[in-house]
Amino acid sequence: MYDLIVVGGGPAGLAAARAAAEEGLQKILIAERDGEPGGILNQCIHNGFGLHYFKEELTGPEYALRFVRMIQKTQVEMKLDTMVLDVRPDLTVSMIGRAEGYQVHEARSVVLAMGCRERTRGALAIPGARPAGILTAGTAQRYVNVEGYMVGRRVVILGSGDIGLIMARRMTLEGAKVLACVEIMPYSGGLARNIAQCLHDNDIPLYLSHTLVDIRGRDRVEGVTAAKVDDLKNPVPGTEFTLDCDTILLSVGLIPENELTRKAGISMDERTRGAYVFDNMETTTPGIFACGNVVHVHDLVDYVTLEGERAGRAAAAYVNGGCGSADARTIALRADGDVSYTVPQYLRLSGEDAGSVPVFFRVRRNIVEGTVVVRDGDEKVAAFTRKHMSPGEMERIALPLRLLGRVRAGELSITVEKVAS
Repeated sequence: MYDLIVVGGGPAGLAAARAAAEEGLQKILIAERDGEPGGILNQCIHNGFGLHYFKEELTGPEYALRFVRMIQKTQVEMKLDTMVLDVRPDLTVSMIGRAEGYQVHEARSVVLAMGCRERTRGALAIPGARPAGILTAGTAQRYVNVEGYMVGRRVVILGSGDIGLIMARRMTLEGAKVLACVEIMPYSGGLARNIAQCLHDNDIPLYLSHTLVDIRGRDRVEGVTAAKVDDLKNPVPGTEFTLDCDTILLSVGLIPENELTRKAGISMDERTRGAYVFDNMETTTPGIFACGNVVHVHDLVDYVTLEGERAGRAAAAYVNGGCGSADARTIALRADGDVSYTVPQYLRLSGEDAGSVPVFFRVRRNIVEGTVVVRDGDEKVAAFTRKHMSPGEMERIALPLRLLGRVRAGELSITVEKVAS
């Protein structure tokens, strides 16, 4: 029997396993379906990783390698080319691997760190034919950066998520012509720095409140028709324009990879499409923890790592009998108004008054000079000013435990007030 089984060997899983090992767990297993640990970082060859965690700028593979080397200094076991098939509430995990075939392992705790996947064209209502040349941005990134294939010469990006923005720059550097980035929302879905560095620096136009209304081509994409959309996201007649291209890259959102979570009977949050979690990243099923993009989609891998470490430490505490005490008081967090969700969704207080609890959230629209307000009923518990917030960038506040201990209600609301525009 393992003390801990970690499902996924990306940045969240590696961080969780390392933290659990540092807390004294002896038998830890990481099950990773790919042939190498590191997850999506292995194909992210651009820099910009590690500024918060390592205080220096790294590429994705460099960031992953640092954690792989940390893991190699521990007794953590890693099974590569191994797909987890099932996680049961009794902490039994079944998996199948290329080397060992079908296996069933028992664990004292489990950390879910499966990451997320891209939305495909099937999730979109784009009329037109189904020619070759339509790829998700992440697939194109792997083809170009890992496999060494050039996916197109004249490119249109649909959506403005961070992977699409980064691929706009990458394709330009490889000699392709990126004609435009077309975004249906009135704001970008990516980080401001990626808008500046990937689009503006390469003179790539960004069409906000626009979408594709037609795709031309039989065997290969030959062009697209774009149009402006109204407030209901319907195309506005008379605003159409065409772009002659041979490739469309889709950057239209990421979905937490939670099939295993649902099969385990864990309660899910429809807003994040991830599990409901407590402040220590434990799910509603005792002994099963979740962290990283499988809980909610992150912007920065540094925060994924910190969540993984929190889950790993909590899993170790659970195995050692010090986590999820029945005597702990539970406070629910409710997202109100312009706050679309919070992670965690529940806080579990044990009477300690030191330290703070990190709470992540996103807003529904661009906000300038806003104040994030935490309320206990009608009473204001805490307030945090922000000069700018946007849906494309995850926000973080730290709630002091000394304040939470005085909360009277069983629920705290988090909203944005004093909005200038």
